[in-house]
Amino acid sequence: MKRYLTAFLGVALLPLTGCSEGAAGQQNSEDPEQVTLQVLAAASLNQPFEEIAEDFTAAHPELSIEISYAGSSTLVQNLQAGAPADVLATADEVSMNTANDAGLIDVDSRAIFASNTLVGIVPADNPASVDSLQQAVAPEVNLVTCAPQVPCGALSQAVAEAAGVKLEPVSEELQVSDVLGKVRSAQADAGLVYATEAALAPQEVEVFHIDGADDARNFYPIAQTSDTDQPEASAEFIDYVQSDSGQAVLEAHGFGAP
Repeated sequence: MKRYLTAFLGVALLPLTGCSEGAAGQQNSEDPEQVTLQVLAAASLNQPFEEIAEDFTAAHPELSIEISYAGSSTLVQNLQAGAPADVLATADEVSMNTANDAGLIDVDSRAIFASNTLVGIVPADNPASVDSLQQAVAPEVNLVTCAPQVPCGALSQAVAEAAGVKLEPVSEELQVSDVLGKVRSAQADAGLVYATEAALAPQEVEVFHIDGADDARNFYPIAQTSDTDQPEASAEFIDYVQSDSGQAVLEAHGFGAP
């Protein structure tokens, strides 16, 4: 059910790592009538979408779902390069707008289904004694952020500008999970991540609040792709993500309301 996408070279799909399939996916090889939905989803949706997909396929045994995770900009690039997909879910509206402008999605199916905020994180022992954004950007602090072209990076830039500080990270990552990884392993003194990402490692990182972050949220859109040959099944999955059941899963993983 889970895959991780890397960028395309030309139109060739690079190998996917970390791929797993649940029972529904195994049934697909035995049941020629079963439909497999290909979903491209932002890396920050990994845990809730795995749970949502499991619940959805339990209620729809005729369907299986394969989800490929990556940074939102990478998802759109891969879709442009021909990656097979029925549904696209990004971590910001800018990436979905890019997909829309390129004619890659069915605009009528587009919907906002969740939101996320930015927080600061430090290793559990907080070696640099950082507890604010202003301290995190100090020259002696090894700060890690997402790259500006991905949603969490764009949000980091916006929050920093609103706070009147300049980000000069020692590393810029293409996935928010990589920022968390560097901080939880103490390769960095501080990092800027989504609140949902910080919640994945409560014993390994400490969180500090960023003033003004609650006023600058990323909204998560989802849409059918233009080339899907499973429009009805795609619509059902999108509806399930927005349903009370889907929203409860997202809320349980720390996501805000649309």
